[in-house]
Amino acid sequence: MKVRRLILALVPSAALLSGCAVGPDYTAPQADIDAEFNQLRSDAGLTAGQPTELARWWTTLDDPALNQLIDRAVASNLDLRAATSRLRQVRALRNVAEGDRFPTLDASAGAQRSRASENVSGSGDLTTELYSSGFDAGWELDVFGGVARSVEAAEADVGAAVEARRDVLVSMLAEVALNYVEARSFQERLRIARDNLESQSDTFELVVSRHAAGLVQDIDLERARSNLERTRSSIPQLATQLERARNRLAVLLGEQPGALDGVFERSEPVPSPQLEVAIGVPADLLRRRPDIRQAERELAAETARVGVATAELYPKLRLNGSVGLEALSGGSLFESASRTFGIGSIVSWPLFSGGQIRNRIAAQSEVQQQAYIGWQAAVLAALEDVDNAVTAYANEQLRHASLERSAESAARAATLARSRYDAGVADFIEVLDADRERLSSEDALAASNAEITTGLIRLYKALGGGWQSLARTRVEGHE
Repeated sequence: MKVRRLILALVPSAALLSGCAVGPDYTAPQADIDAEFNQLRSDAGLTAGQPTELARWWTTLDDPALNQLIDRAVASNLDLRAATSRLRQVRALRNVAEGDRFPTLDASAGAQRSRASENVSGSGDLTTELYSSGFDAGWELDVFGGVARSVEAAEADVGAAVEARRDVLVSMLAEVALNYVEARSFQERLRIARDNLESQSDTFELVVSRHAAGLVQDIDLERARSNLERTRSSIPQLATQLERARNRLAVLLGEQPGALDGVFERSEPVPSPQLEVAIGVPADLLRRRPDIRQAERELAAETARVGVATAELYPKLRLNGSVGLEALSGGSLFESASRTFGIGSIVSWPLFSGGQIRNRIAAQSEVQQQAYIGWQAAVLAALEDVDNAVTAYANEQLRHASLERSAESAARAATLARSRYDAGVADFIEVLDADRERLSSEDALAASNAEITTGLIRLYKALGGGWQSLARTRVEGHE
């Protein structure tokens, strides 16, 4: 009875103490990044307003085919499915940690028949039977909060897994859009090359006929042929690049290469971005980038694990109890006289461990420090991504304006060169040079058109856009 009174006295005390968790309490880190955003390029159409379009940034390109591909990728992308599986795994492990808060209860039943040695027991009945059944319960009270810290770490691990999946989603959305734009760009460049090939073929036929009439020298014929074949040689290369972009896009959608040939059966222009893009205020970046959010959750988990390691320095109290039935015959097992019970408690306290516990605490503290450094690195990497994307987007628009003027001038020069040649005041080399320059300028302009759009896509990715509109849905693993 004294033991029972002691245990009953310990239970409320343990319940009170369990609210005290040893180890450091977590405080989320802060970063001052205002200064990093003072170089926004107004000539690129970037503003510091609220980026309302970031949640579904791909819809701003106004391309129905792209929208459909994005939906298919969200449903079937293999990297996303793997990240979902990892998220479910971590959630299950969180539930395992939660289970340590509660008592355990085991049921058992058994029957045993044994015979003693005649040489040992002498005469008498040498065969005995024993029947038993019962329940065993145990509960380790979380007096110093080691279990609470373990659950805290597991919750943070779940948060990190959620953000890791969002990071996969952000990258996947950008990759789908980038490969789609790339494919459309190669289609446009193929069209330009084929149009120029047709024009140069007409020119070559004219040169052949003039050469047969003795009006054109051999060197002009060979130059025309070289120009024609050079243009012809670019077509297979562009076709190969187009096929690679389509195949990569199919794999991103979790489908076999060639599955999207129907989408690109007809050539469509490269989707163009809107004129003005809002990239948000500095603090938005920390709240929006999944990789920064993941690093912060990982820091929270490792901080909680310092508490888990610290709790090993303190005593542990475990309550044990059992109730059951025991009898020498099956028929009497359920009689009141067969009842058994036991109750007790165990207190354990590591008094000497060769410094192992404190060294584990020190080691975990270093893991916590590494997680903090990882968070700092994630912030810097995010700022680098944004700065590079803003700079590239702004400079490509400046480059595009020059390429437009260059293409216009090259087209006029080609027309003038042909007129001068037909009038007999210029040689054929001037026509060929003008044609080559026109093709080069048109191709560069088409590539720049795509680069502006891909630059905006990379900027949206750097800003962490895309996962917000899909949160709390299937994409978060809540199926």
